Amino acid sequence: MPDSTRGYFTESDGTYLPTKYAVSPWSSTMLAGPCVTGLLARELDKDHGPDGFVPARLTVDLFRPVQNAPVRFETTRVRDGNRIRVADAYLIQGDDVTARGTVVYLRPSEQPPGTVWTRDEHPTPPVEALDDPEKGFAPTWFGSDAHPEGWSQVRAEHQNASRKRMWSRQIPVIVGERMSPFVRTAVVGEGTSFMTNWSDEGVGFINGDLTLTLSRLPVGTEVGVEADHHLSADGVAVGTSVLFDRLGPFGTGAVTCLANARRQVNFG
Repeated sequence: MPDSTRGYFTESDGTYLPTKYAVSPWSSTMLAGPCVTGLLARELDKDHGPDGFVPARLTVDLFRPVQNAPVRFETTRVRDGNRIRVADAYLIQGDDVTARGTVVYLRPSEQPPGTVWTRDEHPTPPVEALDDPEKGFAPTWFGSDAHPEGWSQVRAEHQNASRKRMWSRQIPVIVGERMSPFVRTAVVGEGTSFMTNWSDEGVGFINGDLTLTLSRLPVGTEVGVEADHHLSADGVAVGTSVLFDRLGPFGTGAVTCLANARRQVNFG
């Protein structure tokens, strides 16, 4: 069973109440990105999936900071075809919509013939397994190209100017509830912003959106995120990542970000 005491939210009559684990490192009045993304994915999956479909894309638009306050949702099915289903979820606090999640579900079929080019270089998880998955939460592993051993559980050891990656199993979105593979991917995949914007002086960008694209769902309880690219100019950044499990890459992440240097998070 999942950990019955840890989780990002509790639920009461359709309203979600943040726990202490949901608080953002940027400000105690805001909620952290991973829990917001995971909650949006859970709400979309609960109301609109899967019925023979698989989630292929999740896009989260953060219109304004999500406050450390109760959350409720309105969802709508935008399209319901034979091979594609699209749905939106609106995250509401008070009378304001603070974030929107859009999911695209596709119906699996046979692979077409032919060989398609793909990258030869693939991220590799740490050799050591995380704790027993029945215990729920486990320490996150961080990795960087410049680290002599590649992976460690000490975040500060990876504050350098090289490519970053992480390997994680997060606490449940809802206290006492087991996460689906899709929700688990959404929670960890939000780390695309962290991995692609982490410099040798910390993280100085905050993302305004996130898009995850999935060719399949992850196998196992752990998910990895490796930075693929970072581009920035005049306080605007874009970052892309590769999502992977112990079988290999299964998806990508992309973010657009704004500089937030006055609240830079330094892990050193």
